[in-house]
Amino acid sequence: MDYEKHERPAESLPIYKKGKEIFDVVHQISELIPEDNEHLQFIKGNMLSDAAQLTVKVAGAEGGDLYDIRMEAAAIIRKAARDLMVSNHSLEMFGFEDVQYFDIVRELIEEYRLLFIEWVESFDKWNYIKDDWGLFNPPGVGPLDKDPDDDIPFNPDDFFED
Repeated sequence: MDYEKHERPAESLPIYKKGKEIFDVVHQISELIPEDNEHLQFIKGNMLSDAAQLTVKVAGAEGGDLYDIRMEAAAIIRKAARDLMVSNHSLEMFGFEDVQYFDIVRELIEEYRLLFIEWVESFDKWNYIKDDWGLFNPPGVGPLDKDPDDDIPFNPDDFFED
């Protein structure tokens, strides 16, 4: 286990910091949304939720450390970022007057995407639990492959007394 990595909180990672910056900008823009427009308020909620995922899931992935958990978090982050990227269309469709500020968010998401690529590349492909669903296994591991953990002998009597 890489103990140095675990001594460093997720909050110190560039991807986390960029996610926090995106959330702050989305929050500022969302404050301009009129409270009497139900459709825009719904979009606001989705935007804030998506923006929050950019930090929350990084922290969870860093804490979980297993490849499959990290990849699952990465997939959720990717979806949230892509949904956030196109939120300006919904804002515009429902009459948000200050949609031009959303270009800032789109630029920040592009910066985040580049950090995301680097972050995912840093995942330890050998630190995994086989995903029987097949979505988040490291390269070369399939959902129907024999689980290497099945070869580890386990006798519950060695751990539990009567």
